[in-house]
Amino acid sequence: MKKKFLIGFLTLALFGGLTFSVSAQEKKTEVGKALDKTGKAIGKGAKSVGNKTAEVAVKGEAKVTDKTWKGKMAPDGSNVYINSKNEKYYVNAKGAKIWLKPSQIKNRPEPKK
Repeated sequence: MKKKFLIGFLTLALFGGLTFSVSAQEKKTEVGKALDKTGKAIGKGAKSVGNKTAEVAVKGEAKVTDKTWKGKMAPDGSNVYINSKNEKYYVNAKGAKIWLKPSQIKNRPEPKK
């Protein structure tokens, strides 16, 4: 008898807990929506600042330690760098080194006067 009472009570408590958790997921107010948009905007801005910082840092390091291949450009139009192992690469917008195959390196067009 005590066992049935205990099982019934636990089942009732479980369903009661689920009911309260479902009602807690109400629609957001205007303030809540505005906070979400602000949070997303801040996250997006922080990500772009971080990417730009990484790009500038890697390009600065490449200009100091590696040679820039004059007259050549990467597929995206940026500079091609050559490291000490004669490997060619460029730095993308996120600051990552993208290694190049010889077929991907293009001649840089002459500036128009």
